[in-house]
Amino acid sequence: MNFLVISDIHGSSQSLKKVLLNFEGKYDYVICCGDYLNHGPRNPLPEGWNPKETADLLNDIKEKLICVRGNCDSEVDEMVLEFPCLQSYTNVFLGKCRIFVTHGHLFTKEKLESILPEKTLVVSGHTHISLIEKSEKLNFFNPGSISLPKCSNGKTCGLLKYSENSGNLSIQLYTLDGTLIEEKTL
Repeated sequence: MNFLVISDIHGSSQSLKKVLLNFEGKYDYVICCGDYLNHGPRNPLPEGWNPKETADLLNDIKEKLICVRGNCDSEVDEMVLEFPCLQSYTNVFLGKCRIFVTHGHLFTKEKLESILPEKTLVVSGHTHISLIEKSEKLNFFNPGSISLPKCSNGKTCGLLKYSENSGNLSIQLYTLDGTLIEEKTL
């Protein structure tokens, strides 16, 4: 089972179109780590900013979405989004693998290490900085931002590939055009 992981769209239909087109057929579900339509008060308007078109693109794949609320998301967004997206976190269980999905602004690393079982994969966005990291207890993956990157990798997204046969979970970080940047296997 494969999951496309995106975060911090901020209304950029141009970036969302690109990632959905370039990864078409490579995922079963899409994990969205929040910040769907609004660019937020600290960000410039992203290239291709079109919240209405962004909502339409997301609504077209609503059956495949696993979503959480970002700090720029609000109840008014659900007036145009046809899927639930206002929970602060969700869990995905794949065999013995637990994936805790959140935006990244509500839980500190220390808090997560105190409340989550060992070896949990924490998937979050918020910082716009891509990251694959292991602490003593948990694994962390931030796919970066598809619209407003704040790291040298530029606009990025990820794939989580779960093998039922081996029970392994592969974390892959990509540019939006599909170039692999980094990969780790849990």
